[in-house]
Formats: sequence, structure tokens, C-alpha cells
Amino acid sequence: MKKTVLIYGLILAILAFVLDYFDYRYHVRELDIEFYILFIAVIFTATGIMVGRKLNKPGNETSSFQRNSKAINFLGISERELEVLELVAEGLSNKQIAGQLFVSVNTIKTHLSNLYEKLEVKRRTQAVEKARSLSLIK
Repeated sequence: MKKTVLIYGLILAILAFVLDYFDYRYHVRELDIEFYILFIAVIFTATGIMVGRKLNKPGNETSSFQRNSKAINFLGISERELEVLELVAEGLSNKQIAGQLFVSVNTIKTHLSNLYEKLEVKRRTQAVEKARSLSLIK
């Protein structure tokens, strides 16, 4: 952490020095205003690209999800019920889930009813919350 702060501090100090140097050159009238504006635009663009790459680096992802197979076996949840539960967690309606899994809406309602009973909940939101807390779904 200290190394990162030190590196960014050094980069900012160098940029401040360069900016002051160009500001001095501008006031002495050796540089046009267009060059000064271009320099500032390039600095901001480079900073944006650097920060964007840092934030979107593959290493910034959270650890890989490990499904709790012991809990799934203990509760007796089937693979199809897990599929339905994951789609519920994505916010899909019963009709959308039925269309995606190529089954009837009544089949989805049956799976959800079984899930509610197995997870000991009464609503979709409670089922998703409990499934996430048990590491059944992401």
C-alpha cells in the first residue's frame, strides 16, 4: 500500500512540476494557449486511461464462487430448482423463467413452492437472500 501511494505521489509531483514549467513558458509567451490546453487534455486522458485499466484489470474480480454442495444435498435441492433459483435471483418473472427453461409457468411455480419449503421461507426475496447466505447461488 505504501509503495502504491509513494508511486502515485511521485507521479503527481512530476506532473505538477511539468505543469508549472509549461505555465511559466506560457506566461513568458513561448507557448501558445492551444499547446497548453492540449497538454492538459493529454494529461487528463492519460490519467483516465490509467485509472480505467487499473479498475478493469482481471485481478480486481472477487474470488471465484464455490457452490455449497453439502447444503444442497442436505436440503435436497435439485439442479433444476437451482436453475430456477438463479433466474429468480436475476430478477426474472415466472413467465420469463418458464420461457427460458422451456417449461410451463405452473412447473416454475411448483419448483418455487418446493424451494420455499426446503429453504423455509415465504417469499422470493427471502429465498434469494437465504440461498446467497448459504452459498447456493452467487
